[in-house]
Amino acid sequence: MDELASATVESLLQTPQHPEERALAARYAPIILFDRNEPFLPLAVGYTIYRESGPSPSFPREVELTPPAVMAIEYAIWWDWDIGHLYELEHVWVFVDEKGKVVRGEASWHGGYHDMSIHGALPMEDEHLVLHSEPGKHAFAPEKSWFFQHRSPQMIAATTRRFAGMNGMWITPLFEEQMASFRTPEANRLVLSYLQRLAFDPAWEFDLRFPITEALLVPWPALHRWIPVRIAWWLQKLAEEIPPQEMRFWRIAHRGASAHAPENTLAAFREAARLGADMVEFDVQMSADGQAVVIHDAAVDRFPGHAGEVRHKTLAELKLIDAGQGERIPTLEEAIQVCREELLGMYIELKTGGAIEAVVRAFQEHDLYQWALVGSFRPDWVAAVKQMDPRIQTAILFHSPDIDPVALAQAVNADFVHPCWENAVPQPHTLLTKAWVQRVRDAKLGVILWHEERPEEIQALRRMGVDGICSDAPELLK
Repeated sequence: MDELASATVESLLQTPQHPEERALAARYAPIILFDRNEPFLPLAVGYTIYRESGPSPSFPREVELTPPAVMAIEYAIWWDWDIGHLYELEHVWVFVDEKGKVVRGEASWHGGYHDMSIHGALPMEDEHLVLHSEPGKHAFAPEKSWFFQHRSPQMIAATTRRFAGMNGMWITPLFEEQMASFRTPEANRLVLSYLQRLAFDPAWEFDLRFPITEALLVPWPALHRWIPVRIAWWLQKLAEEIPPQEMRFWRIAHRGASAHAPENTLAAFREAARLGADMVEFDVQMSADGQAVVIHDAAVDRFPGHAGEVRHKTLAELKLIDAGQGERIPTLEEAIQVCREELLGMYIELKTGGAIEAVVRAFQEHDLYQWALVGSFRPDWVAAVKQMDPRIQTAILFHSPDIDPVALAQAVNADFVHPCWENAVPQPHTLLTKAWVQRVRDAKLGVILWHEERPEEIQALRRMGVDGICSDAPELLK
């Protein structure tokens, strides 16, 4: 079958299947209540019927038939889109006793799952479990109040608008082998660009009723085979339909909003969030007593009344320094905490090789993989980060326009190239040709650009379809 034709939902739903099994799955299929402003509805549902306990083929759990349940049906519910990323697979489990009565219901919730009963009773309509789907994200709850009890108000407010598309090309372990090659910076930007157009504000009124009908049901193996083909089709479609100048790039506040607040301070990070930045770039070094601190210069000489190198000063001594307007030099931990509070991503530049271990440890302890990347002008440091933890996204920075960006990035296994040409020529964007960008894209690399504060240069860079632009004044990037 032609791959384009096989990617259609219609081709999937025509999958041959056992009519009695399908009818059984339809008998107990859930009813989903969506927010009235929800932009995405399910397209297909893969089912698995359990007549004995066993591992789920599509979710990291064991499905256990504990009495009085004698049968369970797993519904793997497919959407092309989550408001944060490309493709969505949520799950519902319905447990039935020997009399055909539903005795237990469970559903997925942000990587886990939970019981769907309310005060000991299941929300049912005849033989159908009734679920509330989180706006945009589709995690399931038994009632509306659940969302406000288990999600912070700040996250609820940001999820469907500010964070639209920010997770890009999402790949779960279930599809890592088939789709790992799909995860590229260009794919992430295509997804971001598409979903930013669909950002919305939920009404928090769940009056959009969606029963899962027999027509949507297919055996799980058929859905599993179809999904990678569907994702490849979507990426091709987005690449054809979104021109470079319409690509939404990361707005990166250089050393925070350093045009408005002291650079590399918590105040600069908070101001960056207020001005609409997606990420903050900041520099990390090590103190004499082994603490990772956020500061650019190797020495503290430019601060009045202070002198000497950062690496020779303890954290206590560094904290005595007024970094400007009463701000203090932050630790890496303090920077991460503020970025999390302000829902900011992080672009961490290594200013010393001694900070590599601390930065990698921070990624692992705080699970920063979806929220941060590490960059440096030192190729050996970039290579060391990737060797210590291949999950960390990295960028290689360089000054010379004569450097081969692809060869440099491939030598250190970097994910992004970051030319720093802002001081090279009066109009540095002229060095960034379409051929240069295309060669980087063909190598499946992303492009992050120098800090820029001139509107005409920013517009010229935007037309190239890059992944990120740094600026001391992040409001100019909007």
